[in-house]
Amino acid sequence: MKYGESAFDILYLLTAVVLGVAMLVRAKNRTGRLMGTAALVLGLGDAFHLVPRVMNYFAEGDFTAALGIGKLVTSLTMTVFYVFMYYIWLGYYRKERDRTLTVCIWALTVLRFGLCAFPQNGWLANENGMLWGILRNVPFVLLGILIVLLYYKKRNADRRFRHIWLYVTLSFLFYIPVAVFAGALPILGMLMLPKTVCYVLLLFTFYGAVKNEAA
Repeated sequence: MKYGESAFDILYLLTAVVLGVAMLVRAKNRTGRLMGTAALVLGLGDAFHLVPRVMNYFAEGDFTAALGIGKLVTSLTMTVFYVFMYYIWLGYYRKERDRTLTVCIWALTVLRFGLCAFPQNGWLANENGMLWGILRNVPFVLLGILIVLLYYKKRNADRRFRHIWLYVTLSFLFYIPVAVFAGALPILGMLMLPKTVCYVLLLFTFYGAVKNEAA
């Protein structure tokens, strides 16, 4: 299991970083650059958790703090990724910025960051307390719901982006049980694999859009 999971994690990180760099190189407009930056934020942020996880399988030492801090960094960068998705939506569909919606996006982001900052999360001890797992993920899930609704409403406007709402929805359905119940049922951590697949599909969708724009 450790070999398969480790290979999967490394392949995912390399894919996210390579796609991010490729998009930044090929991007012809701000939206394309946002897609590339979002991919790098996602991949580099996840590296803070996945690299110590891989090292924990193969190296001697106590990686408890590194894994916990990695989870914190990943929690924050995933949130930033969805903020990028909002601005990508605005740019891709050439929508005018809605003040109320923008305030909601940023308010949920700030609330998520604030809740993640509480010591009760037990990041340094790599704890998985259910209460704080729920609390810090409430604004994150609400942020995800907003992104899903935005892309769902425009699913028929562009063939390339028609499945983005589905990838995000599935990623949250796989993520929530892990975030809330993994402390009691560690086997639920396996759900992070299909969640990661959803992110890879999302990044390839972004890359296809950038590539098409550059053609």
